[in-house]
Formats: sequence, C-alpha cells, structure tokens
Amino acid sequence: MSTATPASQITDRHPLALALFGLTMASGLIDAVSYLGLGHVFTANMTGNVVVIAFALAGAPGFSVAASMTSLGAFLLGAVLAGRFTTGRRPGRLRTALVLEVALHGTAAAVAFLWAVEGPVRYAVITLGAVAMGIRNATVRGLGVPDLTTTVLTLTLTGLAADSRLAGGTAPRQRRRILSVATMLAGAIPGAVLVLHGQLAWALVAGAALAAVTAVLYRE
Repeated sequence: MSTATPASQITDRHPLALALFGLTMASGLIDAVSYLGLGHVFTANMTGNVVVIAFALAGAPGFSVAASMTSLGAFLLGAVLAGRFTTGRRPGRLRTALVLEVALHGTAAAVAFLWAVEGPVRYAVITLGAVAMGIRNATVRGLGVPDLTTTVLTLTLTGLAADSRLAGGTAPRQRRRILSVATMLAGAIPGAVLVLHGQLAWALVAGAALAAVTAVLYRE
C-alpha cells in the first residue's frame, strides 16, 4: 500500500480495502464462535458486550458479567498494545496486527482442541480472542478507511440508508457498504454452522486461517 494514498481515496479494489473485507468476514466468524460457543459473550463487538453486561446485571438468564468483563478487559488490553506498536498507516503495521491475530486465534484453537471449553479454559479462549480483536480494532481505526471498520456495521448501515437516493442522497460508497454487510454474513454463517455442530475449535482455526490468508495476500 502506498502511504501517500489518503484513506478517503482508497477504492474498493485497493489492496488495503480487499484486506479489510477479508477481515470483516473473519469478524463474522469470530463473533459466531464467541456468542454461540462461549456463552453469549462477544470478543469483537464491545457494544454487544456492554449490553450483555446490563442483561446479566438485570438477572437475565444465560448471560455472565464475569465473561463479558473478561472479554472487555482483554479487548482493551489488545487496543493498548496496538496503540503502542501497530496503530497507523506506516508500512508493516497492519501486517503486524494480522500476524498477532493469527497467533492468538491459533492458540485459542489449540486450547479448544486440547481441553473442553468450560470453566477456566472458556475464559482463556475468551481472553485470547478478545486481545486479538482489540489489536485488530485499534489498528484498523488508525487506518481510517471509511465504512471498513471490519467489526461493526451500525454506522455502515446508517450511511447506506441515510445517504441513499431514496433519502435524497447520492449513495456514496454504496457498494463498499453492501460488501461490508455481505462479507460479515459470509463469515458468520459458516461460523455458526461449525459451532452448532460442535466444531468450535475448527471454527477458531477457520478464523485464524482467514486472517492468515489476508496477511499473505496483502500487498502494502
């Protein structure tokens, strides 16, 4: 990627945009793993975790304050680490974040293969995944590419509707916004299928593999 290219001018076929689409797909898969396989907790979507904590505090069954707080804390740790050495658009920063994400999700997969994902093991898997996603989110935030946060779609969907021709707008970045939603779905569906069929560890492998392929194909 040429660092001279402003983030606002990065096209959907730019190597960076293609990498971020790949990571959006990985996020869908990882959220399916964490929410369906780790007890209604998110490792990528911290808005969801804050709401889940509220549900748990209100006494709703099936939610855990401890699990969500563990994920939130680990995510913040990952973001702090990224703030130290991966944030920004200087050469190598995104690749460094990708390598760390692959290593952390790969380790989580290994743990899930070796032991039943319950008790302390469950918290270890949550922690590894949330640290990885904290690093990723902080790094992608530093890149500042519009509508390609890779983990949340609220503003993307808002822009898709509010800027549409139906709303009197010019529909800027419409294809990018639609592709962001589509790639998230494309990751979440197989992730959910794997977890629902008792293959949580393999779902984590798939998430690590997607990040690894993205790292290999990405050209700065």
